[in-house]
Order: sequence, then structure tokens, then C-alpha cells
Amino acid sequence: GSDTGIGHALAKYLDNLGFVVFAGVLNKDGPGAEELRRTCSERLALLQLDITNATQVKEAYLKVSEKVQNTGLWGVVNNAGILGFPADGELLPMSTFRRCMAVNFFGAVEVSKTFLPLLRRSRGRLVNMSSMAGGIPLPRYAAYGASKAALSMFSGVMRQELSKWGIKVAAIHPSGFRTGIQGTADLWDVQEKELMENLPEDTRQDYGEDYLLGLKSYLLHMPAYCDADLSPVLSAILHALLAKRPHGLYTPGKGAYMSLWIFCYLPLWFYDFF
Repeated sequence: GSDTGIGHALAKYLDNLGFVVFAGVLNKDGPGAEELRRTCSERLALLQLDITNATQVKEAYLKVSEKVQNTGLWGVVNNAGILGFPADGELLPMSTFRRCMAVNFFGAVEVSKTFLPLLRRSRGRLVNMSSMAGGIPLPRYAAYGASKAALSMFSGVMRQELSKWGIKVAAIHPSGFRTGIQGTADLWDVQEKELMENLPEDTRQDYGEDYLLGLKSYLLHMPAYCDADLSPVLSAILHALLAKRPHGLYTPGKGAYMSLWIFCYLPLWFYDFF
């Protein structure tokens, strides 16, 4: 997930620190990939990698395996993700739930399973980019949050199961950062159209046209509430990759830890009110 956002910034960050980086991109000829070619060292290798495409995942594995050979691979960072159109779970078409699960969960699982033999050789690290929405319920994020919650649970189980091989596993739960995952206006239009076309008439009447029209307004204003400085997330990933005793869970960003604490330790009615 190195085309944009956290993955793009991470590839540059790790390359600058001297890592040998394999940057998986959805579009090897896209602007994100081109910028990595232009700004990073010759150590960085770009991989065409749609994580929902099993053939591309296998091809990426073979290329990386050929390069690292018996040394193994030190770390895999599963960062690729999609948000989908933020709306009430009842309103979202099933296709949104399926897309989120396909990319945010199944894709990350397939990449992890494919590359684990290389991590085993080096007793390395598996780092999964989940979300604050994967640890606590947030309104309008039923599809996205459910897929990230699945990824977080997968991370926890893998942390236990892979410990016998010396592999450390971490999940990152950032709060709101401006990453580009929100998508473009064109994508929002397509997803909004899909949502509206799939709504039963009685559901549309129950929610009301004003509420439905306000969903896109919420999406348009979302970046204003997100932090543009990605350094807390990059520092958390670096710690997960390099620390002798990495945490199982990282919560970079404003409110991520506090919201999780309120959800875990205070009555649910208080969390829901909050």
C-alpha cells in the first residue's frame, strides 16, 4: 500500500534510514510509484501488488525471495486499505462490506500467509495497519471498522501462534490522519450513487432526504479533522519493526488511546454517549 498516504510516507522514511525497501503499489505506473522512483535510493524496489490478486501476491513473493535468498525478510507491513463511503451500516450496500473485507482483511491475510516463510528465516516482524475503528465502534464505519477489527484479531492470534518462531506481530491503531484513504470526489460520487440506488424506499423515507444528503457533506469535511503530520504513525511502525520488545498494539494520534480506554474500562452507555 505504498501508492499514497502512510504506506507512501513509510517507504520514503525507511529508505531514508537505510532499509532495503520493497514497496508494493497498486499501480506501478501511477504517480505514487513514479515519485518513489524519483525520490528514493536505488535500494528501493517497486512491486506491482494488488493484494486482492493472488497471482500478483505470489509474483511479489517470488521477486522478494529471489532478492533476499537465505537471509529472509525482516518485516512485512500490511498497510493497503480502503475506507468505503462512511454511512450508517443499514444504508451501506453489501458490496461495500465485501470490498472492505477483501482489501482490509483477506488481502492482508493472504500477504501475511505468503510471506511468513521469509519472516521465519529472519525471526522478523509482521506489522498490520488496523485503525482506531478496528478497536472501538464508531458510527458510520460499520464496514470499514468490521474489516479492521477482523485484522486486529488476526494480528493478536498471529502474535501468539508465531511467537514460537521468534516472529513478533504488532497491530497499529492510528486515530484520524490525512492519508488519502478518504478517496477522491469522483469515487465518492460513484459510491454515493451506488448507496442511493440500493436503498429500499421505506428506508429512504425513514432516514429522510436531508440526512442522506448530509452524508456526503460529512465526508467532504472529514479531512479537516484529520492530522496531516504522519510522523507519530511512522514512529510507531519503526518501533514495531526494530524494538527488542515491540508492543502488540500501538495507538498513535490524538484520542486513539483515550477512546480505547473509555471503551474498555467505562460503562458502555457512557462510551456510547461520549
